[in-house]
Amino acid sequence: MNSGHFPHALIIEGEKGIGKKTLALEIAAALVCRGDEKPCYECSQCKKAFEKIHPDIQEYIPSGAANSFHVETVRDIINDAYIQPNEAEHKVYILADADCMNASAQNALLKILEEPPSYAVFILTASSKSAMLETILSRCVAVTLEGVDIDVGARLITEKTADVDFNTARKTLETFNGNIGKAIDSLKDTKTAELVGVCGEICKALAGGTEYDALKACSALQKDRQSVVFVCDMLKNIFRDALVSDGREYISGQAESAKLLKERVTRQKLMKLTETCTELKKAALMNVNNSLIITEICCRLFDCLRVGR
Repeated sequence: MNSGHFPHALIIEGEKGIGKKTLALEIAAALVCRGDEKPCYECSQCKKAFEKIHPDIQEYIPSGAANSFHVETVRDIINDAYIQPNEAEHKVYILADADCMNASAQNALLKILEEPPSYAVFILTASSKSAMLETILSRCVAVTLEGVDIDVGARLITEKTADVDFNTARKTLETFNGNIGKAIDSLKDTKTAELVGVCGEICKALAGGTEYDALKACSALQKDRQSVVFVCDMLKNIFRDALVSDGREYISGQAESAKLLKERVTRQKLMKLTETCTELKKAALMNVNNSLIITEICCRLFDCLRVGR
């Protein structure tokens, strides 16, 4: 970026809480910065960027009951993009959760991505770029964010979150595979700890209990679709740890559950469990009755244990 070369369109991909919007703002600040090292955090341009009052940085987020971008919003962006920058050399458009765009909105955006003004830069964030049109992807540079170093992240959490010690922050961050956003939310919300407990009970049931034990543990998921999605993600990480962990690093942060499954469940069945969690998450994200998806989770996970019998 210090060389002056930057793609006109960038997609930042990663799970919720991983820091996509934070990185997008850092990049936007660097693009308008007047310091030698960009962003310098000291010049007037940087200060305006981080205070979110810079006239040449615009941020858009999905709106409405459907939580999506309207094509009218994209048209407004296009019209504004052809107006010269106010203060900086660039005009930066941050489109958060751009994978929520429908096909019409994406096709409208494609027009400006094909022939953008030289000063315009578009930064799109997305949980999954696979939800975006190939024509959009072909005109963007895409990067995928992963979790931060556990110790570095734990220090940052203790600085930002009152009454949280380093060890607690570190353990929580391990649970969420380096995802600072999810870790901080968890420290503020006892609901997350409860869901981690649900995952532990399901793992115990798979290791030697019954399908009824798993169904009883899942009762906590009855009214909350996002809780179901969280559990699918967490279980997938635990199964992955049981498969490949070398005993030193557990991406799920749930060493006890992973070790138990490693001892009691074959590799073939663990691989099937991992694949099934991906499928169950997709089903949970669709408009499926929560009671039905909870029943399906328990049924299909135990079906995996019957593989090869």
